[in-house]
Amino acid sequence: MVKPKILFMGTAEFAHPSLEALIRGGHSVIGIVTQPDRPKGRGRQFVAPPVKDIAERHQLPVIQPERVRDPDFVQTFRTLAPDMVVLVAFGQILPKEVIQFPRMGCINVHPSLLPKYRGAAPIQWALIRGELETGVTTIMMDEGVDTGDILLQRETVIEPDENFDRLHDRLALMGAEVLAETIEGLLQGKIHRRPQDPAQASNAPRLKKEDGLIRWDAGVREIKHFIAGLSSTPGAYTYLLGKMMKIFSAGAIEAPVAERPGTIIKTPGGLRIAAKNGYLEIRELQLESKKRMTAVEFLRGHRIESGELAG
Repeated sequence: MVKPKILFMGTAEFAHPSLEALIRGGHSVIGIVTQPDRPKGRGRQFVAPPVKDIAERHQLPVIQPERVRDPDFVQTFRTLAPDMVVLVAFGQILPKEVIQFPRMGCINVHPSLLPKYRGAAPIQWALIRGELETGVTTIMMDEGVDTGDILLQRETVIEPDENFDRLHDRLALMGAEVLAETIEGLLQGKIHRRPQDPAQASNAPRLKKEDGLIRWDAGVREIKHFIAGLSSTPGAYTYLLGKMMKIFSAGAIEAPVAERPGTIIKTPGGLRIAAKNGYLEIRELQLESKKRMTAVEFLRGHRIESGELAG
């Protein structure tokens, strides 16, 4: 069986395992399309996208268009003439000319059980909403955002204390496995497309830094899920001692509350903050300009009294 010429389009770390799976599987990867190098950090030095490192290690051609809708890129794409495009965490919406060109279509690996959580931040929103399960879906792309026909899905349980970082890494590995199965199934004619049900769709818009502010008058489990979904990017935060304080990990204790929401309570084992219907047990945090640490380590170095307010 002649393997199709595949053009891989991906940028973020979520795409790593999928690209590696294609290379290990002996597929004909004719090139990598990724975002341009961007300035990062305090020094604003240009940093290559994670996927570019893998491409260069395997001596694969790398294309970094500012916009995939630009005529120059579309012409380059047509010259490459891929039989199939595989898109994983790329970061740009493809134009119609690109989607319709490959004879075997454009396959997208999406970290949710579509049609739930269409959009840029499906993992975060599944955690924020307190979902008990999520998964990975491969779709045959159309011109909508994550609206294409479903090819293959795999489910997984979200563990009680799972956060974004852990779930992201698990789903990235799962996505690579589902992608390999999808391509093999398509080549063998064993996969049949099925349309998504729009009535079951939900959106997962990108989360910005300012979206991470914790509302202490919310329910304690709601706050716990919110912190898990934003840990560690872009980060859930509050204010303490006049400085921003990120909270990366916390437990929820549902109990009657007499204190005002946001009130700090010191305990022998650490630090709690009152919410609407319970207390958030802080496990890991980072005060502005300080290193990330446990609540116990934080209390050793900072004079905090019960009754102070966060927020």
